[in-house]
Amino acid sequence: MHTAHIGIGSNLGPREESCLNAIRLLSDRGITVRKQSSMYETEPWGVKDQPRFVNMAIEIATDKTPLELLRSLKDIEKGLGRAETAKWGPRVIDLDILFYDDLVTDEQGLQIPHPHMHEREFVLRPLAEIAPDKVHPVLKKTIRELLTETQMI
Repeated sequence: MHTAHIGIGSNLGPREESCLNAIRLLSDRGITVRKQSSMYETEPWGVKDQPRFVNMAIEIATDKTPLELLRSLKDIEKGLGRAETAKWGPRVIDLDILFYDDLVTDEQGLQIPHPHMHEREFVLRPLAEIAPDKVHPVLKKTIRELLTETQMI
């Protein structure tokens, strides 16, 4: 089994319900949710003129490969009503692979670790709640350290 960390966000419709439905659908696909953060209401990032987000993070156990996991996440997003919008635009649900074990990869539209996570407090805060001592395999810093750095900016 592999350990992965998933970032979850929503800023359209019933935001909290969408996040919880995504977690339920992961479980329905045989993916074990080991840890779940609190939900945090956050300002939009990138495109500011949109509703506020609800963000959270989960730790999962899976036997899926990274690409299989990505396909499952995209299927869940589509099933919950996500439509393609502008980059960083509003969305019913957003599911991102943040970490997959200590894998570092950039292939077929999948970058692990997530390439912008260390810049985004809305990703790091919920992740720090469930995995504060997880070391970023590229930056060689813990999630707690990365969160502290984003708060100093």
